[in-house]
Amino acid sequence: MLEAFANIFKIPDLRKKILFTLILLAVYRIGTYIPTPGIDGAKLADYFAKLAQQQGGALFGIMNMFSGGAISRLTIFALGIMPYISASIILQLLTAVIPALEKIAKEGEAGHKKIIQYTRYGTIILSVIQSFFIALWLENLSRTQMLGIVQFPGWSFRILTVITLTSGTAFIMWLGEQIQEYGIGNGMSLIITAGIISRIPVALAQLGALLSLAAPEKAQLEPATLILMLVMLIAVVVAVIVVTQGQRKIPIQYAKRIVGRKVYGGQSTFLPLRVNQAGVIPIIFAQSIILFPATIAGFIPNKGFQAFAHALTRGEWVYNSIYALLIMFFAYFYTAITFNPVDIADNMKKYGGFVPGIRPGRQTAEYLDFIMTRITFPGAIFLAIIAVLPSLISGWLKIPYLVASFFGGTGLLIIVGVMLDTMKQIESHLLMRHYEGFMKKGKLKARIS
Repeated sequence: MLEAFANIFKIPDLRKKILFTLILLAVYRIGTYIPTPGIDGAKLADYFAKLAQQQGGALFGIMNMFSGGAISRLTIFALGIMPYISASIILQLLTAVIPALEKIAKEGEAGHKKIIQYTRYGTIILSVIQSFFIALWLENLSRTQMLGIVQFPGWSFRILTVITLTSGTAFIMWLGEQIQEYGIGNGMSLIITAGIISRIPVALAQLGALLSLAAPEKAQLEPATLILMLVMLIAVVVAVIVVTQGQRKIPIQYAKRIVGRKVYGGQSTFLPLRVNQAGVIPIIFAQSIILFPATIAGFIPNKGFQAFAHALTRGEWVYNSIYALLIMFFAYFYTAITFNPVDIADNMKKYGGFVPGIRPGRQTAEYLDFIMTRITFPGAIFLAIIAVLPSLISGWLKIPYLVASFFGGTGLLIIVGVMLDTMKQIESHLLMRHYEGFMKKGKLKARIS
């Protein structure tokens, strides 16, 4: 593997792609520290620090994770890539229910470009709406709690905030597209991953404070507990890799077809059905639904609402149970939206393909739907376990949630998935130039210039 990493820099084209990607990611990280005009960043950071101790800060904690900490400082990249993710998900759902969009999506490359363009428009619209309500929220916060976060409230501040935050999101979207086209890996996913990884130093600082290396007698965390955490981290990462890569291979046989003087088909292949077809989307949906009412209830001074908010506090058994059930529901829901066995069966029949022992057409669609339903169940169970694992570890080992969040949840799934996808792309460049991949051993093969 070390030899494969060294070979990366021996290929000029691949080296340029990686350096280009790293430069754009550095530009993104710099932007997360440029403040929005008219905001007192220090007072806002203090408010978010206090909010993080309450249930009301849970929803903002998720947004802060995806923005790489930019929202807690309300920088020009405060909205991060979340509007783009939301627009993509909304468009995917609409494509499944609106025939006109479904027709566009099936038009090949031209249709794909139209869908991307609609996603950009949706991203800008969502950014304008979100930034406007953020401006109103900050003004209301300054007025009701006398925090002085907004220096000059009014329409000038609101318009300036909308323009700044929307432009920041548009620039991030452009960065992601440039990485996608000229760099290596999926641009949007790498930007999210960079934001999540940026929280690691803060988590290590909190872990160091618990170990208290300067004064071991005051340590709140035993060395044995730290070793146990490392073993658990390795085990969780391995499990995530196994499930992320896991798939059921359905054998496909293509019949021979004679077109003119040429014979087509006759070969055997397989259709890969992923165990975790929905990725991290079910966790994002479930977090949004379970945290939003609890967040709103936390701000309402009513005993009934406060009791409701407390029941949905992260770590409580009610929260964990509802959270897990929502994840399992959305795992099936999103898989049903994105996986269409009827279309797959029709395409196979069109090109002379069939599953051995299964009649083409409707029976093949029913068979694929049955298999997908079966393999989605363990994937949904795994997602639910991974999602609640940080809360369980935080309560069990008495460590901060930020530290425990790297033992599961959305962040770990995104990091592992994006790293695997990026490594596959890098490996394809290596193999294409007769270099060995990451998981092979042996001497360096002859390079084709």
